[in-house]
Amino acid sequence: MNIDIDILEKIMFSIVFFLYGIVIGSFLNVLILRTPLKESITFKRSHCMSCGHTLAWYDLFPLFSYLFLGGKCRYCKAHISWQYPLVEGLNGILYIILFLVHGISIETFLYCLCTSALISLSVIDWRTQEIPVGFNIFILILGLIRLLTDLSNWSQYVIGLFAVSGFLLLIILLTKGRGMGGGDMKLMATTGLLLGWKLNIIAFLIGCILASVIHLTIMAIKKADHVLAFGPYLSAGIYIAMIWGEQLVSWYLSMWAFESLH
Repeated sequence: MNIDIDILEKIMFSIVFFLYGIVIGSFLNVLILRTPLKESITFKRSHCMSCGHTLAWYDLFPLFSYLFLGGKCRYCKAHISWQYPLVEGLNGILYIILFLVHGISIETFLYCLCTSALISLSVIDWRTQEIPVGFNIFILILGLIRLLTDLSNWSQYVIGLFAVSGFLLLIILLTKGRGMGGGDMKLMATTGLLLGWKLNIIAFLIGCILASVIHLTIMAIKKADHVLAFGPYLSAGIYIAMIWGEQLVSWYLSMWAFESLH
C-alpha cells in the first residue's frame, strides 16, 4: 500500500505529518492533565493552571504559542510547564519517523494514532502508576481496524492478542497482582492485536530491557522507589517495534538459521 514519492514530496508530507502531530499533541496535553482528574476533555475550555484565566484561541497554537510567549502565561506571566511543547513536538517528530519508515499506508496512520495514545498513557502512568482503560480501548479499536484490513494474516493478530498478555496474566495470578499491573497486561494485549505476535514479543523484550537499565540507573542515582511504572518502557518498546521490529525479527531468524547450519 506504500506510494513511491520523490524527495520533495517526502519533505512536504513530513511537514504535513509534523503539523498534524503537534496539533494532536496539543490535545494529548489535555488528556494527560484531565484524565486522571476525571475532568471533561470536551466541554471545559483551556485555561492557565496558575491564574485560571481562559486562554484565547491565539494562545493555543501548538508549540508556536509556547515559543512566542517565551514559555510564560500571557496574563499572569507564570512559567508554562515544559511538558506542553515537549509532548507536542515529540508527537510531531514521531509521526514523521513513522511516515519515513512506512510511507503512506494503513500502518502509518494506525501506528501514528497508537503512538499518540502511548505518549499520553506513559506520562499518566509515570505520574499515577495507572494506565486509564480508555487508552487500551482506543488501541484495541486500532487493532481491530488492522485485523479487518489484513484478514489474510488474521492469525498473527489474534495470536498477538494473547502471546504476551497471557504470560503477563500468569505473572499477575502467581504474584496475586504484585508482580505486574493489569493495565500493562491489557496494553500488551491490545498492541498485540495491532502489531501481530512477532512484533509484540519484540516490543515486550525491548521494554523489559529498557526498564531494567533505566529504572535501575534511576534507583541508583536518585534513590528512587523500587515501584516501577512499566507503561513508559513498554510504550518505548512498542514504538521501536513499529520502526525496526521487522528487521529485528529477520535478523533473529537469520542468526538462528546460521547457528542451525553449524
